[in-house]
Amino acid sequence: MADTNLDPVFQIQRVYLKDLSLEQPNSPAILLEQEQPTVDIQLGVDAQPVTDGIFEITVSATVQTKIQDRTVFLVECKQAGIFEIRNLPEDQMGPILGIACPQIVYPYLRGNVADVIQRGGFPPVHLAEINFQAMFEQQQAQAAAQQGSPIVTQ
Repeated sequence: MADTNLDPVFQIQRVYLKDLSLEQPNSPAILLEQEQPTVDIQLGVDAQPVTDGIFEITVSATVQTKIQDRTVFLVECKQAGIFEIRNLPEDQMGPILGIACPQIVYPYLRGNVADVIQRGGFPPVHLAEINFQAMFEQQQAQAAAQQGSPIVTQ
């Protein structure tokens, strides 16, 4: 009988809302403005080990809308997941933590961001789909360039 203790394990333990805030610092006056606001969206992914084989993956979004230099609203949201990941080859851990796990967590983040914006009295902002593989590969290329670029002095 084969020893199954070394079989690869990938399980979602929990997906949860880690942090959420909505600020409307210029309300109610700015709500009467007729000008269309600009929207700035920033996304991030973070992976942290919790214990042996357990990782917390956090996908964060910051959505800020402005009219000229005044903020209409600012939403900051962190959606997280706890994943059990064991017995995977080391070369597969990066893609699992940087691609597979964020793809699972991101739809929850999208829903929470749209919901809180709508509850704040605004039309919902729907975050676009994200290609986490392309994002991961770009981060890997940047890290390699920073580590591998020799400093040339003359």
